Amino acid sequence: MARRDARNWSDCTKMIGPLCLIASIFMIHGTSGQQVKVEPEVLSYPGQTINLRCAFTDATGIRLTMVTWIYEPKEGKRKNIAVYHPDFDTSYPKSPVKGRVSFTQSPPDLANPSIQISDVRMTDEGKYICEFATYPIGNEQGITYLVMLAKPQNSASIVTVVAGSKPVVVARCESADGRPAAQISWVTTVNGNATTVSKPGADNTVTVTSEYRMAPTAADNGKDISCVVAHRTQVKPESLLNKLAVQYPPQVTIVGYDNNWYVGRTNVMLICQASANPVPTSVNWKTMSGVLPDTVQIVGNELRVLKVDDAVNTTFVCEVTNRIGTTRDQITAMVRGTRLPEKGPTTGSIIGAIIGVILLLAIIGTAIAMYRKHKKNKLNGGGPPKYKPPPPKKTTSNANNVNSSHVPVAENRNLLNQYYSTQSAEPVTDLDAYHGDDDDDDDNDDGGTEGREHYYSAAPSGWDDPGNNEVPPPYMRTDSDPQDYYPNVNRGDSFVSPAMFV
Repeated sequence: MARRDARNWSDCTKMIGPLCLIASIFMIHGTSGQQVKVEPEVLSYPGQTINLRCAFTDATGIRLTMVTWIYEPKEGKRKNIAVYHPDFDTSYPKSPVKGRVSFTQSPPDLANPSIQISDVRMTDEGKYICEFATYPIGNEQGITYLVMLAKPQNSASIVTVVAGSKPVVVARCESADGRPAAQISWVTTVNGNATTVSKPGADNTVTVTSEYRMAPTAADNGKDISCVVAHRTQVKPESLLNKLAVQYPPQVTIVGYDNNWYVGRTNVMLICQASANPVPTSVNWKTMSGVLPDTVQIVGNELRVLKVDDAVNTTFVCEVTNRIGTTRDQITAMVRGTRLPEKGPTTGSIIGAIIGVILLLAIIGTAIAMYRKHKKNKLNGGGPPKYKPPPPKKTTSNANNVNSSHVPVAENRNLLNQYYSTQSAEPVTDLDAYHGDDDDDDDNDDGGTEGREHYYSAAPSGWDDPGNNEVPPPYMRTDSDPQDYYPNVNRGDSFVSPAMFV
């Protein structure tokens, strides 16, 4: 077991050496890749002086021997443009920037060998490499891209075209002598397509041209079309607005005829309306027969009829001409013997207006009535009661004290009539049969009904008073005491009044 562990340990120690070597190489290269500090991009306009900065950030344990600046154009070979060695003088080999390039310090600092280029040109654009020769890690470098800018000259123009069915160029936009190339787009409501091309300009600049094509119609004339140019030198895109110029022959319409030309009518008129691009050069009136009536006068695009007669019962023709062509329109006038009745307002409109007025008056009247009623109720103290009515008063009499052979006195009748109601399986007693004290007084005064007894029972309403000699109703028991037929109920325990018998 111990031998096996020893053999495994020996294998591990053999692998540690190569792994450590590989890790150290990666660490050295990873560290050195960040030791040369430069600007990734520098922007410049022609004629300016630019600084290309370079520095070796950490030279601990590293010996710097020499620094070289290298220029690499987009097209062409790499060339050394500036060299410095501490044991020798600075050197500026032959290059496109010779005489315009120099180190910013004199003598140069090997750890900070920045350079400057004066009077930069558009052809100076490209890649600039700051390369250090070091020991023991070898050469290290940093790259800066010089981007030359040239603000372009932007313009847009309209191409005058004739309306047709084939696509043609209707507008052009150009961004000339810019660096880098501009981006052109179009904004318009008409349907069409744009084509864009680029070509080299003077001093390494670029000229971009865009054309807008469409099949123009008369309706497209005068519509807006904008060319939008975006470029790196501009804070925001530049918009160039124009209006389409589409030429088309005249579009003619005759107006003014109301179909009510009657004999004797005066001062009627026909107007020849025309739209065209370019503007019409002539407007001619004539009839189908070729001769205008004597009562007709021509003033520009107007045909005036001084007095209507049978001579104007014809077809009038208006011809309009411009540089593109000639267009005509015609209308036939029919002369009537009498005048057509004038159209008044429609019945439906009148009825609708009347109904609307009635509804409005009804709404106003209802609002006024409700307001007055509310005000009257408020003055009379109307509204829900502000207090609770007292409960019915109890009486100490009971059903056993009722005498079936005697008529209750007026006071008892009023009390029973006020606080109690009869309950039974039969219909409710008609209380209208009771005439009150006033009727009794009247009967006593006459002397004809004195001593008459009133009938009180649970009979349906509408029964007449049977009098003294009539028999009781069929449902009432006569063979037993009324007190036995109805149970004794204490009025204190129930609000139901006892039955009364006569």
